[in-house]
Amino acid sequence: MSDLQRNGSQASIKGSAENFTGNARHEPLFRSPGPAAVYSASVTFEPGARSHWHTHPCGQVLIVTSGLGWTQCEGEAKIEIRPGDVVTCPPGKRHWHGATPTTPVTHIAIQQADANGKVVDWMEEVTDVQYNSPLDTTR
Repeated sequence: MSDLQRNGSQASIKGSAENFTGNARHEPLFRSPGPAAVYSASVTFEPGARSHWHTHPCGQVLIVTSGLGWTQCEGEAKIEIRPGDVVTCPPGKRHWHGATPTTPVTHIAIQQADANGKVVDWMEEVTDVQYNSPLDTTR
């Protein structure tokens, strides 16, 4: 028999100041039953909110569902993300993502745990200078 998780059956979690700047909300969607340990959540960033720099040992996929946001991989230009966009973050690549200064953004995040059960490695916060860096308008 398949498993059904009803909308709203899992508690929403406020993003920790240790991992986010500004107001972010994390709503768990699913944990796969295995054998692959895949996790997913809907994450909403209020205007100006963003994640800290981080990596995922097995990579991450973001599916933007509403609003307007930004993401940046270390060493690359910041890009705009919109509803319907799918962003693939390679394994071990430092990156951040969040809302623009004036618009919230929501995305579904999907990531797999490594053999040790680790899903994410959190790092330092994204500075205001980094957050306000020029936007790559060619992508």
